[in-house]
Amino acid sequence: MFTFALAPAARADWPEFRGPTAQGHASGTGLPTEWAEDKNVAWKVPIPGKGWSSPVVVAGKIFLTTAVPQGPEKNADQSLRTLCLDSKTGAVVWDKEVFSQDGKTAPGIHAKNSHASPTPFIDGDHVYVHFGHQGTACLIAKTGEVVWTNRELKYAPVHGNGGSPVVWNGKLYFCIDGPGRRELVALDKVTGKVVWVAKRSQPAKKAFSFGTPLVVTFDKTTMIVAPGSDVVNGFDAETGAEIWAITYDGYSLVPRPVFGHGMLFMSTGFDTAWLLAIKLVPDGGKVTATVAWRTKQDAPHDPSPLLVSDELYTVSDSGIVTCFDAKSGKVHFRERVPGAYTSAPVFANGHIYLQNETGTASVIKAGKTFELVATNKLDGRVQASYAADGNAWLIRTDKFLYKIAAK
Repeated sequence: MFTFALAPAARADWPEFRGPTAQGHASGTGLPTEWAEDKNVAWKVPIPGKGWSSPVVVAGKIFLTTAVPQGPEKNADQSLRTLCLDSKTGAVVWDKEVFSQDGKTAPGIHAKNSHASPTPFIDGDHVYVHFGHQGTACLIAKTGEVVWTNRELKYAPVHGNGGSPVVWNGKLYFCIDGPGRRELVALDKVTGKVVWVAKRSQPAKKAFSFGTPLVVTFDKTTMIVAPGSDVVNGFDAETGAEIWAITYDGYSLVPRPVFGHGMLFMSTGFDTAWLLAIKLVPDGGKVTATVAWRTKQDAPHDPSPLLVSDELYTVSDSGIVTCFDAKSGKVHFRERVPGAYTSAPVFANGHIYLQNETGTASVIKAGKTFELVATNKLDGRVQASYAADGNAWLIRTDKFLYKIAAK
């Protein structure tokens, strides 16, 4: 009855935020569970500037974005850039300025944010990068040549950019959620021109959010699930028509939903996050949605949820890991791991990988009981999420990109 719309990349690649199925699942069977600065580091390379976009990788090439200040002052201009690195060596293949941001007129950002937070999307021979209100671009993956840019979708952000784009069936989608403009945008992936704009019809008390859309096919209907302030919408992927909407109280939303068992699982943002399980229901050729269960206990504000088989895992911003029965919401365990969290957890080869903001990773066994397998430490701050390159992890800190592989 339901399927995922997969990105056109091999499952061993990691073409978008949260991987080839957008669910945070890595297919490698030799991914390491242990590492440190002097253990299982294949290479470590400095990344200029600052960016909390997560790395993506296809066919041995890694892509990420960054913002390089053009002076020491707080409101310095920013060079918004895309980098391509060789996965084997970490060598920079190309480094391209996509946009120049005027520091005197650019809106301020939250202290935890960066000017380059959305994760790129790789589709075939092209890489698509998004800098929120600063614009969107398509580059040739091999050379970094800019194919098109779109900076016409102006809006007033709060706290900067955040949500990542997604590409499906000839279109590039992203959410805009700021005061005065709340919508899902579809661009033509070949030209960068606006195909349609689907406006959220529901009001929001605080209109800013940073949601990343999810492509879901259910009951022969392909929809773009677009979480935002006070509402998550299901829009028709071809036309932008609203199919369903679920409302709640929440703004500054960051986590990306996951999907399984005919249900969407998502958090609602600030001030009090709720974890929602939204059931999609066939209805005479249409699709409706209803909340199957919800909880606010230790629901994450920033890290995305993770669905593995019948279990749903979350890590709260303060480090509480919870394992739920996905269908009923029953809690199997709730345990603390060290640190504060922004990064999304991932699953690989029977393990759940967590990453806190000070570079400490906790690895636990997937299952209904809590079992800590390893605790690993890298230097630096971490808010980007894991990417998998076959049997290696890519981990971005505030200064470096690491490739972690068992030796």
